[in-house]
Amino acid sequence: MLNERSLDGICAALADAIGIERPEHAAEPNALLAEYVQSKLGDKKADRIFMYNPDAIAEWIYNKYGMLAKEVGKYTEVAVPLCSVMPSVTPVCFGTMYTGAQPAVHGIRKYEKPVIAIDSIFDSLIRAGKKAAIVAQTNCSMSMIYLSRDMDYFIYDTIEEVNAKAVELILEDKYDFLAVYNGNYDSVMHKHGPESIEALSELRANAEAFAMFNRLIQDHWGGHDTLVGFAMDHGCHEIDGGCGSHGLDMDEDLNIVHCYKVYTKND
Repeated sequence: MLNERSLDGICAALADAIGIERPEHAAEPNALLAEYVQSKLGDKKADRIFMYNPDAIAEWIYNKYGMLAKEVGKYTEVAVPLCSVMPSVTPVCFGTMYTGAQPAVHGIRKYEKPVIAIDSIFDSLIRAGKKAAIVAQTNCSMSMIYLSRDMDYFIYDTIEEVNAKAVELILEDKYDFLAVYNGNYDSVMHKHGPESIEALSELRANAEAFAMFNRLIQDHWGGHDTLVGFAMDHGCHEIDGGCGSHGLDMDEDLNIVHCYKVYTKND
């Protein structure tokens, strides 16, 4: 059974959380995330958002192999089940996550990586005078579809360089919104299958990276109210030959679960 809430509700919930206008075409905010943030901050707004974006970690993988991702549960407080968008491929789904619009509106409707022209959360942040940055791998969707904006992009060839830069930026403490993309599970899953030892090792690596970022945020962003998210784009399934894939209109590819936590000042 497909999850009821669409991925398109995340964008407006993030915008509301940090106190900026919602992007022009964003759907209504995800109620579960909005209610959680309100319960933690009341009438206040977060002044930092840190989004960790692992690729292709399906809800069924997250649930079945929860012990490998236990750090995610340790550092988050609310799980938000979501239904991604079709086709369930990376640029389409990240297009929806950060514009709040369905693919027919944001314009990416297949596996291609044009710069999205419609309003996004990054545009809203810029209009509000806030500093945003994307940290991602060379030629990945997140490194390409939100280009041409007055913000910072840190693009590297390896996951190790991406994560090292994310650490540096957390320590600098100058960005209001950081989106950090890791594509390691996705790339290994395609070659060896979603439940292979190789892919599950990358699931664990994603959880451990997320835990590291959270510890740094706790230590160095104590003066901020911060919303942290573990937020994937789509799921995956096994295909012939023991390989993995995604992009279909099926529960395995569309059902995902985001996890969030608010750190209040001086927690």
